[in-house]
Amino acid sequence: MATIRRVEDIQAWRKARELVREIYKKCAEGALRKDFGLTDQLRRAAVSSMSNVAEGFGRKSDRDFARFLDVARGSVVEVQSLLYVALDVRYLDEQEFQRLNRLADETASLIGGLTSYLRGRSAKTESGVGGPESGV
Repeated sequence: MATIRRVEDIQAWRKARELVREIYKKCAEGALRKDFGLTDQLRRAAVSSMSNVAEGFGRKSDRDFARFLDVARGSVVEVQSLLYVALDVRYLDEQEFQRLNRLADETASLIGGLTSYLRGRSAKTESGVGGPESGV
């Protein structure tokens, strides 16, 4: 894996940023823009995904970073669940739902891949009481 010097170097963060941009754009359109509760929750969940990748990157260990990535991935899944709400109440048509859900899938996949990489690296390099990081 290439050296990551800044959060902007992280592909998962860039994809989460794209998800945030697309969610904000969609929340400003049509009937969805009038549902303040749903738009607020969608925006918060999307921003949480991006922010938790960044916050994890700022932590001192791969283990901490991986934990924040777990939260980020959970936030992406929350976005997906909320997209179903928007579809079910007909704020989104099927095509737009599929596009946004696919973007969220790509984001979750990148976050998951980075998490697996970090946990694998931690298991190889960390030693101490209890051995490899179990239960993380």
